[in-house]
Amino acid sequence: MELRQRIVSAPVDFGAIRAEFGLASAYPAEATAEAHGAIDAFAGDRVDRTDIPFVTIDPPGAMDLDQALHLERTPGGFRVHYAIADVGAVIAPDGALAKESGTRGQTLYLPDGTVPLHPYVLAEGSASLLPERTRPVALWSIELDEQAEPQRFSVVRALVRSRARLDYAGVQSDADTGRLHPSIAALPEFGTRRIAAGLARGAIELRLPAQRIVRDDTADGRWRLVVEPRTAVDDWNEQVSLLTGMCAARIMLDGGTQTEQRIVLLRTMPPPAESAVESMRRTAHALGVAWPAEEAVGRMLARLNPNTPATLVLMSEATSLLRGTSYTVADDATGELPAAEALRHSAIGAPYAHVTAPLRRLADRFATEICLARCAGTEVPRWVRRGLTDAVDTMRRSDGIAGKLERACIDLTESTLLAPRTGAEFDAVVVREANGNRPAEIFIADPPVLAPCEGEPPEGAAVRVTLTSADPTIRKVMFAYSPGQIRGSAQDFGQLEPG
Repeated sequence: MELRQRIVSAPVDFGAIRAEFGLASAYPAEATAEAHGAIDAFAGDRVDRTDIPFVTIDPPGAMDLDQALHLERTPGGFRVHYAIADVGAVIAPDGALAKESGTRGQTLYLPDGTVPLHPYVLAEGSASLLPERTRPVALWSIELDEQAEPQRFSVVRALVRSRARLDYAGVQSDADTGRLHPSIAALPEFGTRRIAAGLARGAIELRLPAQRIVRDDTADGRWRLVVEPRTAVDDWNEQVSLLTGMCAARIMLDGGTQTEQRIVLLRTMPPPAESAVESMRRTAHALGVAWPAEEAVGRMLARLNPNTPATLVLMSEATSLLRGTSYTVADDATGELPAAEALRHSAIGAPYAHVTAPLRRLADRFATEICLARCAGTEVPRWVRRGLTDAVDTMRRSDGIAGKLERACIDLTESTLLAPRTGAEFDAVVVREANGNRPAEIFIADPPVLAPCEGEPPEGAAVRVTLTSADPTIRKVMFAYSPGQIRGSAQDFGQLEPG
């Protein structure tokens, strides 16, 4: 049985969620004025690299373009030029804009609009890497060998000019038909080799299909849920950012000057608990997925078809491996760095730093400044050292808000869409079995919903369930399973269909 979606939409008002989370409705006037008058603090001191034909790859309609890419094959391997919007150069460290963005932490996304980290005039205008606009950037240059392992890397302030704005679906189509833009013609080979390098490091990649809320183009004010399966381009392009973040971490860990010791801002994650890995092995066995004892969890997940319900079950289980993500700040000047294991990101298999999305994430501005200083052999700016702890506190707080906000929007949409269908039966896959007071979790395809289910259905089974309640006022739904309603296994459901 294929999990095909029938388009179902309903009017959904996200205003109550904005009020519940206390989301800012507008940017303060003084900070907005600063954004309108923002100038490049390093104008005249930049390397001119407008000769490089950069392109951007973003979702359709995106305007806050942080990154532009140029990737080429070389006789010895690959060369990556990755231009990142230089936000630190256009925000006065002690101004109203720095203060307000320091409070927000990151751009928050709702289906009906964003709560931006920076005013739109900056994030979607003067600092965005829009096509055919000369922009100030932090330009990463990375030389890699035949195995796509980095050999030399650095970052400098530069001027660049993007030539084209591409989107993921278009790039995937071009890759499938052999028509990739020359600036990213090497992306499939590069991405494939970087993925292989990650698996060799022990990286764990959760290639879960994305559940998204989208407007119903056929009716005003109505929304629907869709599943967007992962594409190869998603995976390849992600490797560019991961590579850059790993190089940034290496610069910070290896850096320092004659007058200043190391300072680092890393994104870290502890190793997964052995009990979580053993639980995954039991789930794989129940699903009939072969998993040799000597095979690392990342390699097992990587060989699965990401767009099948059986994989959805295992990938959902694997989220229990990737917990405890945080930001780690360390400064040799105030104490020794933590042990090497505490500086790693276990899902990446290496130390890692956020540096590629400064228009949308506060931490990237600070980490980029550290790397720029290290590569230039200068001291890290005082505003960075002075504000680092507060910036990390803001990131931790805003990360929590972002996760809860996304969940609230999905829960509201799910319960609104399902409310008229209370009492109906659905085919489902059991993603997680019940555990104590926690009910089982199931996936249905019409509309695509992850939801709790009473009745203790067996994990990995394809079952028939009944929708017992759907209440938009409390944003909750509940299904029920009765013994004997097993219809097969997750393998019987075939492919997840894109929305």
